[in-house]
Amino acid sequence: MKTDVIKRAKEVFDIEADAIRALKPRLGKGFRRAIDICLKTKGRVVVSGMGKTGIIAQKLSATLASTGTPSLFLHTAEAIHGDLGKVTADDAVIVISNSGSTEEMRQLLPLLKKIGSKVIAMTGNLKSVLAKYSDVVLDVSVKKEACPLGLAPTASTTATLAMADALAVCLLECKGFKEKDFAFFHPGGTLGRRLLLKVEDIMRRGTANPIVSENKLVSDVLLKITQARAGSATVVDGHGKLTGIFTDGDLRRHLETFVDLPRRKVKEVMTKNPTVVDKEMLAVEALRILREKKIDELPVVDKSRRPVGLLDVQDLLKAGLV
Repeated sequence: MKTDVIKRAKEVFDIEADAIRALKPRLGKGFRRAIDICLKTKGRVVVSGMGKTGIIAQKLSATLASTGTPSLFLHTAEAIHGDLGKVTADDAVIVISNSGSTEEMRQLLPLLKKIGSKVIAMTGNLKSVLAKYSDVVLDVSVKKEACPLGLAPTASTTATLAMADALAVCLLECKGFKEKDFAFFHPGGTLGRRLLLKVEDIMRRGTANPIVSENKLVSDVLLKITQARAGSATVVDGHGKLTGIFTDGDLRRHLETFVDLPRRKVKEVMTKNPTVVDKEMLAVEALRILREKKIDELPVVDKSRRPVGLLDVQDLLKAGLV
């Protein structure tokens, strides 16, 4: 008889959703105590597990580390073969095991107590060796696995992951962890770029930033733009202060109006008093301005309105902000 895969998949969803819902009434003093231990630890929060729960442990450790709680993953079996040296009395150790009674667990736990580390257990067996040796026990037991054989960890790992996420989220909120903090630990990610990247980090400088006198002929300005491989030139007065910008759009708009456009002074055809940005502005904010104004370039100026750079929409594309 063929399996109705859609029906079976929905049953898996229901079993695993029920396993997570069953965790809610178990939250109480134990969970608060676990949070308190992690907050007060002077060292790191070490997360240990092996097999399928080891994968959950690695995920929890990674989440903690990226949200302001120094953490490392400790493979339970490797711990009793030398890696236990990574743990100190200043650390808190979260040990994850569904049965909580493996041989590795029996060897590891007395050693953790001897080191002096606080131990937080996530287990499905409240009568296990793990539960006995732990300072706090978080119950992640499930009525049944989604696996029809009851062998492959499915609902149990889902429940454990949910408990781990709840722990990590509560910790980051208790620590007052903000977006800017998250970005600091993720400088290579999109969020990191959005919250950390400034205009000065990507603006064009030197020869890539064409700056011309307002008395320059359009022909000379076009040459300088071409040499810089830019889409515009920033125009300044005799004191070096910005008075305008000359773009491809200005060129197209004035071609029919002025037959002798190349011989005209750029101040006659430039865009006067253009929108400008400060080099300290976040690049994502500059992107918002470009979109709102429907323009492609922004002169970057200092407090005296002297140009120090040029920001092109292409620069934001290359930086991965668009």
